[in-house]
Amino acid sequence: MAAGVAVVAAVTYGVVHGQQAWPPTPVPEDAGSPALSAEESLKTIAVPPGYRVELVAKEPMVIDPILAEFDADGRMWVLEMPGFAMNPAMEDSREPICRLVVLEDLNDDGVMDKRTVFTDGLVLPRAIKPVDGGVLVGEPPMVWLMRDTDGDLKMDAKELIADSYGRREANIEHNANSLIWGLDNWIYTSEHDWHLRFDAGKYEIVPTLNRGQWGGSIDDAGRLYRNVNNAPLFVDFTLARYFMRNPNITRTRGLYEPVISLEDAVAWPIRPTRGVNRGYRDQFFREDDTSRILQSTGTPLVYRGDRLPKDAQGDVFITDSATNLVHRLTMVDDGSGRMTAKNTYERGEIFASTDERLRPVSLTSGPDGTIYIVDMYRGVVQDLTYHTEFLSEYIRDNELAMPIGRGRIWRLTHDTTQRDRKPQLSKETPAGLVQYLSHPNGWWRDTAQQLLVQRQDTSVVPAVKALMTSADWRVKLHAMGVLDGLGALDVETVQTALGDAHPDVRAWGIRWAEKWIGQPNHPLTAKVLGLIDDPNWIVRRQLAASIGELPIAARVPPAVTILERYGDDPLTVDAAISGLRSIEGEVLSRLLQAQGRVAPAEGVSMLAATVARTGNVAQVQSMLTVVGDASTPEAIRQALLQGLDAGLPAAGAGRGRAGGGPAAGRGGRGGAAGAARVSLAAEPTALTALASGTDTLADAARAVVAKLDWAGKPAPVVTVAPLTPEEQKRFAAGGELYKNLCIACHQENGQGADRIAPPLAGSALLTGTDAIPIRIVLGGKEGSIGLMPPLAALDDEQVANVLTYVRREWGNTASPVTAESVQEIRGLTKTRKQPWTNEELMGMAGRGGGAGRAGGAGAGRGGQ
Repeated sequence: MAAGVAVVAAVTYGVVHGQQAWPPTPVPEDAGSPALSAEESLKTIAVPPGYRVELVAKEPMVIDPILAEFDADGRMWVLEMPGFAMNPAMEDSREPICRLVVLEDLNDDGVMDKRTVFTDGLVLPRAIKPVDGGVLVGEPPMVWLMRDTDGDLKMDAKELIADSYGRREANIEHNANSLIWGLDNWIYTSEHDWHLRFDAGKYEIVPTLNRGQWGGSIDDAGRLYRNVNNAPLFVDFTLARYFMRNPNITRTRGLYEPVISLEDAVAWPIRPTRGVNRGYRDQFFREDDTSRILQSTGTPLVYRGDRLPKDAQGDVFITDSATNLVHRLTMVDDGSGRMTAKNTYERGEIFASTDERLRPVSLTSGPDGTIYIVDMYRGVVQDLTYHTEFLSEYIRDNELAMPIGRGRIWRLTHDTTQRDRKPQLSKETPAGLVQYLSHPNGWWRDTAQQLLVQRQDTSVVPAVKALMTSADWRVKLHAMGVLDGLGALDVETVQTALGDAHPDVRAWGIRWAEKWIGQPNHPLTAKVLGLIDDPNWIVRRQLAASIGELPIAARVPPAVTILERYGDDPLTVDAAISGLRSIEGEVLSRLLQAQGRVAPAEGVSMLAATVARTGNVAQVQSMLTVVGDASTPEAIRQALLQGLDAGLPAAGAGRGRAGGGPAAGRGGRGGAAGAARVSLAAEPTALTALASGTDTLADAARAVVAKLDWAGKPAPVVTVAPLTPEEQKRFAAGGELYKNLCIACHQENGQGADRIAPPLAGSALLTGTDAIPIRIVLGGKEGSIGLMPPLAALDDEQVANVLTYVRREWGNTASPVTAESVQEIRGLTKTRKQPWTNEELMGMAGRGGGAGRAGGAGAGRGGQ
């Protein structure tokens, strides 16, 4: 369909009500998976009593939808992705065939009547955000500001905002996405390394740490919620921007913090759900073949509306397309600001279907106070790159690849309430928008704030300041966000926030105070530091992070105080250390000298790790002196050793005498060192003596000794054979593949991502015999973090290229991999259907790895 074509239809859709016998018994294994009409599919949906599901749009009104957002006038903007798995072979298309459409409910009956193609010709777009006078569109690697200048809902102007938003060639499951407007007027992303900041009418790119996979949401306090395929929910209690301040920090607790485990977030599908990548793992399935766990979590939505029961306020709704359901979690605050999540229902789901092709892929909240569920409706939602052989057979056996080109939008509502009216906020006066900052529905508050900030009309400043007296703490947060966005936030307003009764208002007061506390002896500083013993963890953790915005000399005393008193809390510790770049050693020294109590081991350990990462020899030596003193409490000695072990580079990294002649190390960056090793002037005899013992302290000491150098300590010979010109080409081609397939999880620096993927730099399994990483790439690997999906869809040359790259990058010095080796192992393992386990692979490493070449000099080939 050409851009701008509108479709108007007269339709009447159905409704399904919650069942009294809920949850229903799952349908049997032989129920089949036929493609159903929207009306038939509606009958397969089960919701709790009192809830109901309404069909809002169906094909051809909406086709292959992946996400939806409402604009200021209540129109639904929907991204359509027909380029995903777009043929019987389930291949993705990078042709410009995707669309952004606008759906309108012309008679306000809750059903979409008109479809207008705002723009087509998009290539796998990933994000949208309606803004004043236009819409931001994330189409990797671009973010566009697209505008309709004549009111016909057809794009006729666009402006490039950024050209580094992911990669066009990247894997469809791992690429930049999301544009989430926060209370601070930053626009947050998921699975990407920068956010946008809206400031005085311009969009500014701000680097961040890559977290999340698909979608995200904020709660009433502005905390960001995201997740990843096999982990249900993470919350940013500490902003990523704080951790960006200190390159030596070894941990980022508080950022992307898990609040419930995969095992605890029990799933209750109502049909057999073996059609997933790991459907062969019986331990995760019940006898009726329903999954015990969520298999493909995405798009967490914090409910902030006002038309579902009050007990839904603040709950988090999560899509799980692979098991045909939406899961509901309730956030629990222990009363002191420590937050976790629990299943809302002991048994059952807020939304589940027996239709295997009903695929909830994203959620959005609406101006009417309800929840909208975007259903891509197709048999296959796992990208082909990551298909296990088990899943491929399941898809073939159940004929799930076709049909495509369908799609539905469902609305979740409740019998006890009516939907709210349609907004017309684009036509609202500035004074009228201020009134909506007090609306009970978060959508209205968010949209009013965004419009006020985007329009930059400062005439509203007095009225917005007056909202700081509101009885609703949420209104105060929006008021401060608007004032800051208009350049009108002042010291008086921040002082009011710092003294507020609600902890989230106090915490935001601390954040906003950062604008002034960097000035020496500013009056706000004392007010901020007066909250160091606030009774709420939310406030204390924010204060720990904000200390890093004080003048550098003023940071040490409050940092010591907060770590001494609250240094047993990992989130507080990491927030504090994030702002102590170059003064970590001084803070640690003072913490160890504190009188009256033993310093908390958590704080001591992480400070020691950060100091070790700096490579400061004098400060490392100082720590070793404390460790070697038998009068030091054992808990402190242990904490220091654990920190040193965590912060010092791995044994052998960047160390040793190169063998192989002057050209050794040429090719790739195999000779590049990682973090600099610490080289002492003399042997640390107290430490080596401690390492000769047999207790746990000795074990920790031995680990540190292995990572230290000193004069006279023998250095191993590290043989790094130069790459030939042909191998250098393989390395370069592998680098491009890595950027497209691997970088989202393992990161550009090869260090992996916390709770997502392990480091590749220095990995023993990667850099030993090439038979092991070849097996991992072809068959996948189970691990404590989760599944490394198989990449068997790559051909032998591609596997060889990407492995050559990762085995010679980031200081790795292993031999290149050939396509012949890949072909051999592919043949040897072609009947295997399950990913490899760590135990299996370690066993191979001990036996020489089977077929393939070893990474070191003299390594031979072993039998299968």
